[in-house]
Amino acid sequence: MLLCCMITIKDVFEDYRLQINGVYDINETEAITMLVITEVTGMSRASVKAFPERELNAEQTEQVKNILTELKTGKPVQYILGVTEFYGLPFKVNSNVLIPRPETEELVEWVISGERLKAKGGRFSLLDIGTGSGCIAISLKKHLYDANASAIDISEGALQTAKENAVLNEVEVNFIKADILNIKPADESAQYNIIVSNPPYVTLDDKKQMHSNVTDFEPHTALFVPEHDPLIFYRAIADFALNNLIADGLLYFEINENLGKETVELLADKGFKNIALRKDMSGRDRMIKAQL
Repeated sequence: MLLCCMITIKDVFEDYRLQINGVYDINETEAITMLVITEVTGMSRASVKAFPERELNAEQTEQVKNILTELKTGKPVQYILGVTEFYGLPFKVNSNVLIPRPETEELVEWVISGERLKAKGGRFSLLDIGTGSGCIAISLKKHLYDANASAIDISEGALQTAKENAVLNEVEVNFIKADILNIKPADESAQYNIIVSNPPYVTLDDKKQMHSNVTDFEPHTALFVPEHDPLIFYRAIADFALNNLIADGLLYFEINENLGKETVELLADKGFKNIALRKDMSGRDRMIKAQL
C-alpha cells in the first residue's frame, strides 16, 4: 500500500488499480497511473515501463498518495496535476476551463491541413469563439504562425488561463472578453478568414449518460445548453460569422454527435455553402466546415 516507507512503480500501478477501478475502467486507470508517475517522477513513459521495480522517494510517495485520494473523489487527473497535453503542446487546466479532448485535436488538424493545402503567403486572421483554455487558438497559432489569432470567452477565469497558456507556448493571441449570445455588431468590416468554435452543446438528456468526473468538476457554462434550444450557440456564431467572415471565409465547428443533420440544416438555411460534416476517429458525427 502507499502508506509504506518505500514503494515501487509497480506498487503504484497495483494500488491505483485496486482503489480507483470503481471510478474508471482498467484502461483509463492504467493511463491515469502512467500520467501521474511520469509527472511526479519526471521519468519518460518508456523508463516507467522498463523499470517497474524502481523505488519512489519519500516526497514522490507522498505525492502519489495525495493524488490517489483526490482521484477517488472522481476529480479528473488533469485538474489534480494542473496540466494536460493537447496537439503535442502543454496546457494549464483548472476548474475555469474544460479539459481539452482528443476529438478537438481532430478539429484543429482539419483547420491546419486545410490551410497548408492552400499554401498561400501573407497573413490572415482567425477567431476562436469560446476559447476556454485557449487550446484551439494557441495550437492553430503555433502551427499557422502567419495567422493573426484572436479568441473570445465570457469567463474571466478562462481568459486568464488561456493567456497563461499563450505565454507557456510562446505565441501571441489577442484574447477578448465577450458573450457571443449578446455580442455587439463590429464597427469594422469583415475581417476573419477563419472562425472556429467548440461551443457548449451538451443537453440535459446527454448529461445523464456522462461520467460524474465531467458533470461534477468541469464548468457547466462551457458544457450545457437548454434542452429546448440545443443549437443556440451555433445559431449565434453562424450569425456572427455572416457579418465577420470575409468572402469565402470558413467556419469550423465541433458539434453534438446527435445533431449533425440539424446543424448542417441550420448553416444551409443561413446561406453557407460547401458544408462538410465529418466523423471523428470513433465514427461519430463531430465536426462541420462551412464556407461563407
